[in-house]
Amino acid sequence: MSEIGISVAAAEFGRDMEQAYRTIGALIEQARARGSALLVLPEACLGGYLPSLGGGDESEEDRERRLRKLPPALELDGPELRRVVDMAGDLVITLGFCEADGSTRYNAAVTLHGDGILGSYRKVHQPLGENLCYAAGDTYSAFDTPVGRMGMQICYDKAFPEAARTLALDGAEIITSLSAWPTARTAPAESMANDRWKQRMDIYDRARATENQVVWVASNQAGTFGSLRFVCSAKIVGPGGEVLADTGIQPGLASATIDVQAELSAIRSGGMYNLRDRRPEVYGDVVASNNVTGTLLTPEQRPSHLRKEPAHA
Repeated sequence: MSEIGISVAAAEFGRDMEQAYRTIGALIEQARARGSALLVLPEACLGGYLPSLGGGDESEEDRERRLRKLPPALELDGPELRRVVDMAGDLVITLGFCEADGSTRYNAAVTLHGDGILGSYRKVHQPLGENLCYAAGDTYSAFDTPVGRMGMQICYDKAFPEAARTLALDGAEIITSLSAWPTARTAPAESMANDRWKQRMDIYDRARATENQVVWVASNQAGTFGSLRFVCSAKIVGPGGEVLADTGIQPGLASATIDVQAELSAIRSGGMYNLRDRRPEVYGDVVASNNVTGTLLTPEQRPSHLRKEPAHA
């Protein structure tokens, strides 16, 4: 068993690809200086996120304008990702981008190092409006890397415990969660630290690590893009739910050194091994076809501070 260094970024990325490569290069230098073997970058760091989610009652003119401002669509074997591969060397890097598959676009993530791509992922869960620009992925798969067996998620995925559990059951020891997670746009808090959506992100990150007893590495965008203001809050969470490193509400790089195998063994041998102690025979409805029950309120019935909540996560 041996320790590895992990670094995770809260950083600003927009449409300027050359600026993105400069930012990635600087973060690689910082991660190497800290002895990290894994660097996790945000969702949409090559080309930026969507300028707006749109949809609803937007005019055709507004729709065409929005579609003209989409991020560049990149291919897995294209020169843009190859450039990051060449920068990576022996450092394992996870990052987000817009993937092209013919004329179809996906909100995607990739893990790579100097030998090439180790794993790729297409975002499964889409907040309202994202489906107007991206197709949805349909697979969660763990994969082997020099730093251990890993899995990837993007943003809104973290709100679904089934997604992280699927990766954990496939042997993922480290799960990376890449985000462009914004602040709430209604009833804003005086301090971003008290923002409702920032707190929601933090809860999800700690819960997913704890319930699956894995190392959880959550990156996020920083700054603003279009109408979105991002909460930063990049963090590394241990398999017991403890936050090992956190950027807080500032951009930056959070880093920690952890013996992943030893930590997982310790937390899973204490009488509560969550994956072992599952009772799948009683969970049938959890993975059955959607048949949502409960009360859905109209916008007028919702509490005033929750009306017109932004769709993105």
